[in-house]
Amino acid sequence: MIVRISGEGQFRLADSESERLNELENTVATTVEGGREQDFQGAFDALLDYVRQAGEPVPDDELESSDVILPPSDMTFAEAGREFTGEGLIPD
Repeated sequence: MIVRISGEGQFRLADSESERLNELENTVATTVEGGREQDFQGAFDALLDYVRQAGEPVPDDELESSDVILPPSDMTFAEAGREFTGEGLIPD
């Protein structure tokens, strides 16, 4: 699976990582939907850090389509309210 962090690059994750990735994304969505702005940045950072640590960077000269596109690390809570709703960012 290829995950893009907007403004940062792509990472190749094993398909077996999709469940954990989905759990972290759901935590962010629950935080946003619950209006818990004070908890948002920590949850969002955990999601992005997981991708960076569990994934292998895709070289810039490799053309790969992204299976999942995550917002940039500087996304605000207000912006997250438009992104992390309903189905979420990661398809089940």
